[in-house]
Amino acid sequence: MNDIFDKLRKDLGHIGRHAKDSHGYFSFPKLEGEIGPHMSFRGKPVLVWSLNNYLGLANHPDIRAIDAQAAKDWGMAYPMGARMMSGQTKYHEQLENELSAFMGKEDTFLLNYGYQGCMSAIEALLSRHDVLVYDSECHACMIDGARLHMGKRFVFQHNDMASLDKQLENARKVVAQTGGGIMVMTEGVFGMAGDQGKLKEIVERKAKYNFRLFVDDAHGFGMLGRDGRGTADAQGVQDGVDVYFGTFAKAMATIGAFVSGPEDVIMFLRYNMRSQTFAKSLPMPVVIGALKRLEMIRTQPELSQRLWTITKALQSGLREAGLDIGVTNSCVTPVMMHGSIPEATNVVLDLRENHGIFCSIVVYPVVPKDTILLRLIPTAAHTMEDVARTISSFKEVKKKLEAGAYKAEKVAAM
Repeated sequence: MNDIFDKLRKDLGHIGRHAKDSHGYFSFPKLEGEIGPHMSFRGKPVLVWSLNNYLGLANHPDIRAIDAQAAKDWGMAYPMGARMMSGQTKYHEQLENELSAFMGKEDTFLLNYGYQGCMSAIEALLSRHDVLVYDSECHACMIDGARLHMGKRFVFQHNDMASLDKQLENARKVVAQTGGGIMVMTEGVFGMAGDQGKLKEIVERKAKYNFRLFVDDAHGFGMLGRDGRGTADAQGVQDGVDVYFGTFAKAMATIGAFVSGPEDVIMFLRYNMRSQTFAKSLPMPVVIGALKRLEMIRTQPELSQRLWTITKALQSGLREAGLDIGVTNSCVTPVMMHGSIPEATNVVLDLRENHGIFCSIVVYPVVPKDTILLRLIPTAAHTMEDVARTISSFKEVKKKLEAGAYKAEKVAAM
């Protein structure tokens, strides 16, 4: 009999196999200082494009004041226990009611975490008789939710409506036998490429195929639509989304998430989402802080306007400089280059050490082999000077990469 740890020691996985050389630099890096565009990495100042602090709320003085006062008033322990047992408060309910009104949905259930909450909502909504049809590029939390589903599931090619039609036909055949229903699952904004899900076109198919639509809008909530109501609102199909999932980790720059939809469906989730039934309620400072953040999103459109000013300047400048940012139509800004994993590490090394630019690197297997994806997240806290400096640095790095300056046999070691 083998020790299960033996296989783990021999194979750390596609990314983990580089851990010896990359840990602490390319993976698990430590950014220090006040959250914002200018922080410190390994003792050096860097211009940061890796934080999902879209609206710049993380260190907004009004937010810091509310968070500090709430921590002073309540501490991090209150309320104790799961909400179903002893962790319910009027403030948790107030946040749910305000989110429902904001999103134009009948009801909302507040969740402890985005990843965990999304998985658990998917699992709760589907029985083994139901069929799940989902976009091939859905986020990992959605894929893991699909894995929990004990019934049939079909994957359609990313944003490909002909592929969706084919899989919906397959799904109809299955539910004709099982007596179940169909749920289509996609994202409002895809976090790597930055393109929006084709929600309008998907909603148009509901009458023909009789399915329900689940949308994870982590990168759309707070940034797109009227006053930040999200991607479906921006595309004019908010009513066509049956279950809307949003997280506080992006626009709100905090912890937590929510799911909105019909009152009876949300009530079902309150009593059947295992991740919430068996987990401690969100601490009061998080809830009070989220109420303030939602108020600012609703009442201070200048935050979103500033974000989009920076986003448009960054994306247009990168395109004009000959850099490939794909088909993004959101704030997510991917810069795609061609090269090996060792070249990718040398590109990042050059950006951080010689240009003082810190951005996230994405390589195979998240993206195809020999593709380097450098993901930039613009925020309302960035400046036009930050944008100009970044474009200049990326132009130089692109030129060096194409000239073969970063070629190496193995990943850079730090």
